[in-house]
Amino acid sequence: MEFDLAFIWAGLIAFAVLTYVILDGFDLGLGILFPLAKTHGERDLMMNSVAPVWDGNETWLVLGGGGLFAVFPLAYAVIMPALYMPIMLMLLALVFRGVSFEYRWRTQKHKWVWDFTFFAGSLVAALCQGIALGALVQGIKVDGRAYAGGWFDWLTPFSILTGLAVVIGYALLGACWLIMKTEGDIHDHMRRLARPLAIATLALIALVSLWTPFLDPIYFSRWFNLPGSLWTFCVPAVMAGLVWALFSGLSGGSDRRPFFASLGIFVASFAGLGISFYPMMVPPSLSIWDVAAPDKSLSFALVGALGLIPLILAYTAYAYWVFRGKMDPAEGYH
Repeated sequence: MEFDLAFIWAGLIAFAVLTYVILDGFDLGLGILFPLAKTHGERDLMMNSVAPVWDGNETWLVLGGGGLFAVFPLAYAVIMPALYMPIMLMLLALVFRGVSFEYRWRTQKHKWVWDFTFFAGSLVAALCQGIALGALVQGIKVDGRAYAGGWFDWLTPFSILTGLAVVIGYALLGACWLIMKTEGDIHDHMRRLARPLAIATLALIALVSLWTPFLDPIYFSRWFNLPGSLWTFCVPAVMAGLVWALFSGLSGGSDRRPFFASLGIFVASFAGLGISFYPMMVPPSLSIWDVAAPDKSLSFALVGALGLIPLILAYTAYAYWVFRGKMDPAEGYH
């Protein structure tokens, strides 16, 4: 393992992507659950629970994408053509979702239109994120320094499975977030939904985990060849502890434990994927060092990042701290 500028930047981009998943996952999951709300009042409460923080969450998506363009330009040049369709659909879905977030408060007669748009934007964005992830994990065809595959190489049974896993997983995060932030009927409703969503999420994670080692011999060797497997088996052990925390929290009436346990499950899954294809930035052929910008560019960008990332973390933490605790239904976003 080489601790150089390229490695540091790979870690920073991985951190930005993971932070986006943690912070925006429950936000998207809340939109996916929108049709399951019983009344317009419940949907108002669901939206109010994320109103103070939802737009700031997407800062990390911009940071991850912009960072990839700036410090790993070859990876950006290969990944974008390979995943152009799901990435563009995801961005359009996020735009429509943001518009519906604002517009649904300005109308009564057509509120159902914006409710549907909010749900559809959340669903499509989550599905496309999962599909893009699956397409990257299964590998991208590269010839020299250019993408060599077709328009629809990203659309495979494996990528569809990962897309479905992300959708259901985000819905679980959304349900657990509402358990933590609300009271009354909607709280009880989401607690009832969380258990089947948790079972479905874990089943899909298991399917993806069993399939991934057979996509590439390198993945298989990472997980099943000694002595490396002694380290990789830590991930299933951690996952088992998180699963226990999730279900015990749902059964024991805890409001916070299910949310943080479900976040932990996403972090453990992310770590498992990282173990599978590190040090590849574009599996199976381009490593972190193959696609990195010159060291002068990396060091220049790192100076800005070391100032910017703590600032973003600070204001994000402050926003969540200010709006901590249960939400007051009498107050909302208008």
